[in-house]
Amino acid sequence: MSEITAIAPPELDRFRQRALYTGIIALLACGVGAVYDRQQFFRSYLLAFVFWIGIALGCFAILMVQHLSGGAWGLVIRRVLEGATRTFPLLLLLFIPLLFGMTGLYTWAQPQAAQNPLLQHKAPYLNVTFFIARAAFYFAVWLAVSFFLNRWSAEQDRTREESVTRRMQNISGPGLLLYGLTTTFASIDWVMSLEPEWFSTIFGMLFMGGQAISAMSFVIAVVVLLASTKPMSDILAPRHLHDLGKLLLAFIMIWAYFSFSQFLIIYAGNLPEEITWYVHRLRGPWRYIGLGLVIFHFALPFLLLLSRDLKRSGRWLATLAVAVLVMRLVDLFWLMAPDFHEGTFHLHWMDLALPLGLGGVWLWFFASQLKSRPILPLGDPALAEAISAHEGH
Repeated sequence: MSEITAIAPPELDRFRQRALYTGIIALLACGVGAVYDRQQFFRSYLLAFVFWIGIALGCFAILMVQHLSGGAWGLVIRRVLEGATRTFPLLLLLFIPLLFGMTGLYTWAQPQAAQNPLLQHKAPYLNVTFFIARAAFYFAVWLAVSFFLNRWSAEQDRTREESVTRRMQNISGPGLLLYGLTTTFASIDWVMSLEPEWFSTIFGMLFMGGQAISAMSFVIAVVVLLASTKPMSDILAPRHLHDLGKLLLAFIMIWAYFSFSQFLIIYAGNLPEEITWYVHRLRGPWRYIGLGLVIFHFALPFLLLLSRDLKRSGRWLATLAVAVLVMRLVDLFWLMAPDFHEGTFHLHWMDLALPLGLGGVWLWFFASQLKSRPILPLGDPALAEAISAHEGH
């Protein structure tokens, strides 16, 4: 058991450095781009921010589910989940630049919104002051709950007391409820209000499903990367990967269900104020991106994840997870970009560079957090059972 007490492998330091250098270079390039096209900079920045905070929020939710449900699958990835939740302070800082671009992003934040009767009707909710106050509340909830989960997890390592485990379980129930509420309203504020005349009652559920996919894909990729060296190479077994693959399959099915449900409800209703949103996304090049999402975000991963052998192969499962993560960015681009160009297809180089830039900084911070603690929750009473029966390891 001495190897299990080791901190994350030294290779993580090289990953941190490369991520940081890549992020800085991409952000510097986008800083130059902002001088020439400030509006596009904030549009691409919003896309990048929503993508990376989606991974952190998905990890936040899965961490609380693991505390409530238990299981070996959660113990081998708990430190990765916790490391992602400890990036919320960085994400709060990264959110601040969006406040300077609100008038360019949101029509309801522009002075001419006062001349639109519908926006005036929604003004008690869609106004700059209340928007900032709500964002502050969201981050306060995420920071508070994740702080206690991480603090008690560290205390569990030191004391190995069962009461600490119960504390984490007790906060995870209300925490999941708060996650659902805050994520729903955050998705409405940050994304759905880009087209304030359109609404969907299932939009928050769609976003939560997408965040679960992003988080599980990210976790699988990180765990397989860590499994190339000790101590994770002595711990991670095919059965753990199999469980993670099944969860990814379940999340993809949930996301597909919510996506189709939203489309079906709006299609059946056939109301002009609702169908316009889909019209913008189902004509011109956007229709091919939508078709690509059906194939590469759902159908192909669904079929591949039915394979038991693929789910138990670290290399193939990680490759698929990275591909799904890329499709998550494509999905967010398909959801957000048409609002800026009234359905006309437009892809700017900053739409690629800013996710890379923010991602480099976020990954550097995440890897730093992951390295700061043992790679496994050593004080959890179920750990011994979780890492037993290695099936050849």
